[in-house]
Amino acid sequence: MNIKDRIKQLAQAHSSEFVKVRRHLHQYPELSFQEHHTCAYVRERLLEIGITEIESVAKTGLMATINGKASGKTILLRADMDALPIQEENTVEYASQNNGIMHACGHDVHMTSLLLTTKILWELRKDFSGKVKLLFQPGEELMPGGATLVMKETAYNALGPIPHLGQHVMPNLPAGKVGFRSGLFMASMDEIYITIIGKGGHAAVPEECIDPILVASHVIVAAQQVVSRMASPKTPSVLSFGRIVGDGANNVIPNKVTIEGTFRTYDEVWRTEAIEKLTKLVKSIAEGMGAECIVDIPRGYPHLKNDEELTNAIKKGAIDYLGSNNVVDLDLWMAAEDFAYYSQQNRACFYLLGVGNIQKGITSGLHTPTFNIDESALETGGGLMAWLALQSLL
Repeated sequence: MNIKDRIKQLAQAHSSEFVKVRRHLHQYPELSFQEHHTCAYVRERLLEIGITEIESVAKTGLMATINGKASGKTILLRADMDALPIQEENTVEYASQNNGIMHACGHDVHMTSLLLTTKILWELRKDFSGKVKLLFQPGEELMPGGATLVMKETAYNALGPIPHLGQHVMPNLPAGKVGFRSGLFMASMDEIYITIIGKGGHAAVPEECIDPILVASHVIVAAQQVVSRMASPKTPSVLSFGRIVGDGANNVIPNKVTIEGTFRTYDEVWRTEAIEKLTKLVKSIAEGMGAECIVDIPRGYPHLKNDEELTNAIKKGAIDYLGSNNVVDLDLWMAAEDFAYYSQQNRACFYLLGVGNIQKGITSGLHTPTFNIDESALETGGGLMAWLALQSLL
């Protein structure tokens, strides 16, 4: 039996075991940089498999090593660990037991898939040369991003520039399929915090007030000029506001309004220019209406770029493993990921793992309280990553 068929056989043989692993992780989610139980659980699973070379990274993360039969190339496989502050609404038996916290972005799947990959590669360790680094990274969902902390670790820097592979669940793709895009893939992400300070008072006498709600309305509408009129049509950009807090009443004009949003793009030069233009525009509008304005836009994740040569080779390996009908080409995705930091300094490939199933009613999007997966995707994800890792070590 060839190595590919052995991987498929092992992925299938162990799949039910790792469904249980995924359900445990799903039941006990933890927020960014608080993944203490998760870290301990992953360590236990690694030790059970037989992995003993395990290092702590970024406080609540782990990096483990599988050594092949001889020295050779090295590749890093990454999974993120943290959950989101979302109250789960699924009624499944393995629903979150931690109130207000949910694995709504599939990081439980990413960890489980990498653990399955680990078990497969451990059982095949006498059949390949080289080294596989297994990175279980905390804090992907919260700036500054766990990747930035990992990249400061001595153990990580000792690796030098090596290929990095990562995968992310995608409910829009049916289970059994994966998707790839070489070159630009995911956007940069900056968080926007705007505070407009006016003068509150009775809504019946607006002339005695400086209405921060009115100012905020003008700010939100005018800010869209940054994308619609200041950005090149050739450069994808998104400016969205998702939170406004006025804290007044139907007859009370508040003293201040806070606005929160996000700016995303693929061009780092334009990214800097856009933030400067947005800040100047917002402040000038507020000042012109008599209000004070405080703008805070902390620098977030950079854009994610997949190395073209590596990604094309990985995609070819996926077609060989899954068949051409199960490998699709992806468009730009305006979501952001701190895997982007790795891609800025290493040859990297970040791809999408299909987890949806319309027939089973598994269609909810990422970051929703009803997000779930077709668990057959675990066999695909774990087996495929094992195969791609070995292909990269050749």
